[in-house]
Amino acid sequence: MSEKTPEIPATFAQLGINPALVSQLQSLRIQQPTPIQEQAIPHVLAGRDVLAGAQTGTGKTAAYGLPLIQRLLDDKTEAPLAKGDVRSLILVPTRELAQQVLDNLVSYAKGTSLNIVAVYGGTSMKVQVNKLAAGADILIATPGRLLDHAHLKTLTLATTKTLVLDEADRMLDMGFMPDIQRVLRRLPQERQTLFFSATFNAKVKSIAYRMMEVPAEVQVTPQNSTADTVEQKVYPVDKKRKRELLAYLIGSRNWQQVLVFVKTKQGSDALADELKLDGIKAASINGDKSQGARQKALDDFKAGKIRALIATDVAARGLDIAQLEQVVNFDMPFKAEDYVHRIGRTGRAGHPGLAVSLLARDEEPMLSAIERLLDKRLPQEWLSGFEPTLTTPVTADGTPKRQSRSAEKRKLKAKLKIHAGRGKRGNK
Repeated sequence: MSEKTPEIPATFAQLGINPALVSQLQSLRIQQPTPIQEQAIPHVLAGRDVLAGAQTGTGKTAAYGLPLIQRLLDDKTEAPLAKGDVRSLILVPTRELAQQVLDNLVSYAKGTSLNIVAVYGGTSMKVQVNKLAAGADILIATPGRLLDHAHLKTLTLATTKTLVLDEADRMLDMGFMPDIQRVLRRLPQERQTLFFSATFNAKVKSIAYRMMEVPAEVQVTPQNSTADTVEQKVYPVDKKRKRELLAYLIGSRNWQQVLVFVKTKQGSDALADELKLDGIKAASINGDKSQGARQKALDDFKAGKIRALIATDVAARGLDIAQLEQVVNFDMPFKAEDYVHRIGRTGRAGHPGLAVSLLARDEEPMLSAIERLLDKRLPQEWLSGFEPTLTTPVTADGTPKRQSRSAEKRKLKAKLKIHAGRGKRGNK
């Protein structure tokens, strides 16, 4: 019986990327296409609509950005850009992701004549208006700020040929859908539409298909999966001791760079202040901060000036921090899909990472939702000195259940037995 010959990965040149762009990629030390790039680039170059799913940190921006740049460079029929013209539009949910996509595309297109512009909230409208005056070959935008410019007639989407939704699942949820629909009404019916994300549920895919024309579907990893390079742990702990446990983990394990997710803006500021009192340099990033303050906190974190960056889910999508080793869910996310995006900030580009979740009693349903999404159990561990205290169980409507002391003891023994068994079974 002969052995199957392993497939040789394609090069960017074999995928159809032109020599000038390949040379620029090499100068950026990007040598080999990732699986999502290998599968998506030919479809995008061919002008097809694409619905693509892949884990965070796998190169989705280049998967649509490189062929988009090449198609613009190859199109000899285009008239010169007029004031406010937009040839290709990339919609993103957060300012951070808009800036990240801009930085990436500008680096890929270095040496070309393409005009790449980003518009998002928290920054000067006047500066953005000036940049749009020359038109944009590629415009990266958050929906709200894009509509502000459309209302002021500082841009037009009448001749836009390509629409990209990055983090498409977030863009198609109920919070963004009204703005997305307003944008769609301004776009030509005939266009190329590209949806890229790490997570797609059935409802989002149904909406996406109604907006696309016979799309090529690319899924290089199991849907809603997390990277194998990320070790995941759950520490049950009393809610009031979460801050103490977090400080203990950072100090005792010598974590020099940890991204911590909380559920509220006020909570992010409060936790950063409390960690400072513990002697841990920390900063917060949330939707109430100015863009300048958010960027400074992020820059200080990347530069190692602060050890802990406390963020709301505004930062779950769009933060690209090289070789970030630890992510902590201080609060469990309301939406299970957000867990995938949060922990996707670590374990990127094949590097190892650790994702720790601090689990309070009332957050157990959120953990169950995450485990259903991932189709696996997450290993739990009680840390000595931080074991959760026994509390009275509650009914579905939140009222306390009557339970004897002996029943409490039996439940504790059973739980300890389960935790001991999980260590042997792993994630089966």
